[in-house]
Amino acid sequence: MILYHYFDRRTGPFRTLSDLPEDEAKALLEEAKRERPGSQCAQRHDKYVEYRHNCEAILRREFTKKGGVIRRQFPHYMVVGHSPWLSTWYENCGVVKIHAREFDLQTLSFTYGDSMPTFSPTINDGREYRHQLYTYDEILTVIDKYGLPQDWNDDGSRGPERYIEVHVWSDETISLYR
Repeated sequence: MILYHYFDRRTGPFRTLSDLPEDEAKALLEEAKRERPGSQCAQRHDKYVEYRHNCEAILRREFTKKGGVIRRQFPHYMVVGHSPWLSTWYENCGVVKIHAREFDLQTLSFTYGDSMPTFSPTINDGREYRHQLYTYDEILTVIDKYGLPQDWNDDGSRGPERYIEVHVWSDETISLYR
């Protein structure tokens, strides 16, 4: 399984707003809106940072329940396989590809789709992967059943899931790719 991380080349890979104090994260989003209006980051709403922190608390809690290994407060984000849609998010897009075997698999959690809509209280369509966080072995079963979302829903017309999100709860492997 190849994991992808898309990023703006001007800022570099594996930089997460959640690692910053909330006021700095909000200031960076405002800067993106002014300086990179064509980027996906510039489209985020004013409450994005708060929503992201809330979602990450859910991810951390659910992963802990499953016995996951958490070595950092906030995860780094990747996706399973190439996502054509994500590759358009940045005006100057770069990508890092890392095979899942390079990670301690106990430090990886997954959501079938982006974690924010996956755990959103407003999306209640009955799909079994809503409000679910998966371990590596569990996501393999889900992929066998449904395939990769980017193969059947890259345009988002069939729901919010466009890729499988990976949450990397360690800096160990990531530090080799910064």
